[in-house]
Amino acid sequence: MNVTRKEQRIIQRALNAWQASGELTPSDSQRLAQTMRVSPFDWRRLSRYAFWTALACVLISLGSLFADSELVAWLLSLFSHTALMRILLPALLAVVCYGWGFRRQRRETQWHYSTEAILFLGVVFTAVALWQLGERLDNGSGHIAPLFLAGCVIYGAIGYIARSGLVWLFFLLALGNWFGAETGYVSGWGAYWLGMNYPIRFVLFGGALLALCYGAQSLLRQRQLFTVSKAMGLTYLFIALWIMSIFGNYDADSWYQVSQARLLPWGLLFAVAAGVCIFISLKTDDGMLRGFGLTFLAINLYTRFFEFFWNGMHKVLFFLILAVSLAVIGRYAERIWHAGEGQVEKNKLALRTLTTQAALSRGLFSSLIPVLAHFSAIGCK
Repeated sequence: MNVTRKEQRIIQRALNAWQASGELTPSDSQRLAQTMRVSPFDWRRLSRYAFWTALACVLISLGSLFADSELVAWLLSLFSHTALMRILLPALLAVVCYGWGFRRQRRETQWHYSTEAILFLGVVFTAVALWQLGERLDNGSGHIAPLFLAGCVIYGAIGYIARSGLVWLFFLLALGNWFGAETGYVSGWGAYWLGMNYPIRFVLFGGALLALCYGAQSLLRQRQLFTVSKAMGLTYLFIALWIMSIFGNYDADSWYQVSQARLLPWGLLFAVAAGVCIFISLKTDDGMLRGFGLTFLAINLYTRFFEFFWNGMHKVLFFLILAVSLAVIGRYAERIWHAGEGQVEKNKLALRTLTTQAALSRGLFSSLIPVLAHFSAIGCK
């Protein structure tokens, strides 16, 4: 089995613990340890990072393309004689990428990251095709939500069938864009929809997405899509809560006249949501919930610190307090880290002690058996 150095250390630590507790004999532990082949370099991680960087470069390249109006005009002029070609060509390229990715996924399962990159190219070409479709159907109404909904259908189907977390991520992003665009269009692009501004809308959207994620947990786990769905639901929810704690349920014009005291309940609601997330994580031992809860609780506290003291406190004292608080957090995290290491050492020592006591007990019992047998024989006589 090929493992990295980090994985080898973890597995070896487990083998040593099992050997110390008597669950493995020394020969079995040595035999299992010899089956590991340590890779001198983590090529899997390099492959993942290389493909991620390549995809980021593709996005930067596309952004640079759209920023160059002359280049965009030249490319559009190549297909100016027919608008359908500007739609069909990227759509055809997207179909080719999806088909190629599905074929590699079935026949060459070992090429996971390259297959994800091919499917991502399909996502990009799909977005270009939808953009050109929107240009073709534009009637000046500004109703772009159906394009995002079409993207949701395509990305959702591809991500679900291919079990691709990356494509599923774009489905969830397109879903959020559709929700924002649709509610904005229905409200006439005003500040409120059903009495809610954008942050509160997305608080409800993130909560609904999380509820659906947990409701369809077994199905999403079968398709390996539960983790990315939960992460995106939490991201939508907590970013919306953070923005809501700053702006409340006010529009841009009235927000400037609102005092900080009137915005404080929204910050308290944000803190309660983070606290509930931390509480659930402690009950369920959910690392993702704990990470989101602690991170956004800290963001909430520091946001309130900036809101209340940035204007009224001297900057020397302001940043000194900020530095001390961060140092305290770092010190506390360091203590937890060392406490965890100490607990591991205590567990190892306890296992060794129990093993030694068990061995002594077995030896003492074995030595007493002949003596007891001798006295039993005398008693029988």
